[in-house]
Formats: sequence, C-alpha cells, structure tokens
Amino acid sequence: MDFQPTEDQQDLRAGVRDLLAGRYGREALRASLDTGTAVDRGLWRELGAAGFFALRLPESEGGVGLGLPEAVLVFEEAGRALVPGPLVATHLAAGVVPGAAAGTAVVSAFDLGGRLVAHLGEADAVLGASAVPAGEPVRSVDPLTPLHRVASYGDGGDGHSGGDGNGRSVGDCSAFREAGALLTAALQLGSALRTVELAVRYAGEREQFGQPIGAFQAVKHLCAGMLVRAEVARTAVYAAAVTQDPGEVAAAKLLADGAAVGNARDCLQVHGGMGFTWEADVHLHLKRAWVRSEQWRTAGEAEELLAQELLGSAG
Repeated sequence: MDFQPTEDQQDLRAGVRDLLAGRYGREALRASLDTGTAVDRGLWRELGAAGFFALRLPESEGGVGLGLPEAVLVFEEAGRALVPGPLVATHLAAGVVPGAAAGTAVVSAFDLGGRLVAHLGEADAVLGASAVPAGEPVRSVDPLTPLHRVASYGDGGDGHSGGDGNGRSVGDCSAFREAGALLTAALQLGSALRTVELAVRYAGEREQFGQPIGAFQAVKHLCAGMLVRAEVARTAVYAAAVTQDPGEVAAAKLLADGAAVGNARDCLQVHGGMGFTWEADVHLHLKRAWVRSEQWRTAGEAEELLAQELLGSAG
C-alpha cells in the first residue's frame, strides 16, 4: 500500500504551509510569547475560513469533505509552525459545537487525563461539558499551553463524550480518541521534522576550530539519528491515517511522541547553550512535545493497547 501523499494532497500541504508562514511566522510566535496570548482569534478565524477545522466535515454540512490523510498533512504543518491552541479539539468539534468549523469558537477538551484542560481560559466550549467549567490555573512547562485543573468532568463523565450545550452528542468516545491521538501525532511529526531542519541549518552555520560543527562526526550522527526518527514516525502516521486501525494509531502516536521529544533534545544538543535562550525556538519545540505526549493517548496507554493486540494475535 502506498502511503505517499498524492499531488493534490501535496498542494494542500503547501497551501497550509504558505498560509502559516505568512500569518504565523517567527515574529507572530515571538509576539505570542511576549503577550502571553496562546490563541490568536484572528488566526483562528483565518484557519476556519481556510477550512482547517472543517476539513473532514461533509460538504453537505458546509465542510471540505476530505479525510484523515488530508487532515494529518494539515496538522503536520501546524506542528512544524508551533501554532498554539486547542487545534485538535476544535477540529473534532466541527459540526458539533457552533462556530468551531468556522473558527469563530475555540473548543478545548479533557485530553490530558486526570482533570487538566488546556486553554480553558480561552475556550468557548469544552468537549463533553454542557458549559465551560471553572478551573484553577496550574503551571505548564509550555508557556503557550496554559493548563487548568477543573473540579469535575461535566456531562460526558469521561471528558470525551456528552453534550455540547445544545442537546447534541459530541460523538463516539473511542472514535474521538482515535482521531485526536492521530492528529496529535501529526502535530508531533511536524515538530520532529522542523527540529531536524533547525539542527542541520545550525550545524552548517556554527563554526568551531575553523570549520562548521556539522563536519564533526558526533554532530553528523546526531542529525542522522534525528532524521531516522522523524522518517519512521512519518511512515507510521501516514499509514495510520490510511488504515485508521487502532493499533496503528497507537503505534503512530508512540513513535511521533518519541520523535518529537527526542529530536528536540538532540537539536538542543546541536545548538548548545544557544538552544535554551529565548532567541531560539528549539526549547519551545521540546516543551510543546512534552505536553502533547500526554494528550489524547500517553505512551503507557499506547503500549498497553499494542500489548493487548499482540497477546490477542498470539492466542
């Protein structure tokens, strides 16, 4: 089976990359950090107008009518650009929560386990709750992913099902979790690919002992290992988008989380002390990757699901 994007899918990805480069480049990222504004409502509406959130919504309901493979490519670009905000939850809420598809509403979800909700203070709705619950702010490792601890889960009981405040169901819990895990894996993939680029570029620019540090074998090995991680994760994510098999989705999330965190760490190693400064974006990729690795499906949950599948096939 061929998991390579088609020409139309490549055009879609290129269009999203151009949109984000023009609308959420490095200056916009820096502005978000300086102001502490994780969700840019103007950008959110532009993403909605471009069909980002309504990508998988049927055309009969005002959506684009595409599938998970296309959504994965789009979210990969958002991960590459470090776009903050509850992108996955708002995408899943399209057609369920009013305004989500158009980007006029910001929707969060109980996707971090326990009682943590990301971007609660900026959310107009929370999947699985009839109203936005009250929450207590807690420290987040990522400055652009604010977290709140809420007292109760709301109508859905598990944070992934229930009503949207308008008497409609937000859909099947397992289906939402699978799609949420895969789209989060796509965000992680985009980040992993971007840190490869950052490491290679810096290795070619930074000189030590009269030559670029990329000429040293140790640095070459780091960059090569990063590329391997990212490409293995890319294959798994693309395959899961096509098959939508729960086991393959779990494997994709596991590999993408490892690639995003591992590549960001190695990219920091290539940059040295410079990578930890606010002038560089490398540490932001690491912090975002840490948070995303806990969203929708953790490594422990993915490993448990894969182990159950292996035991089932062995029996």
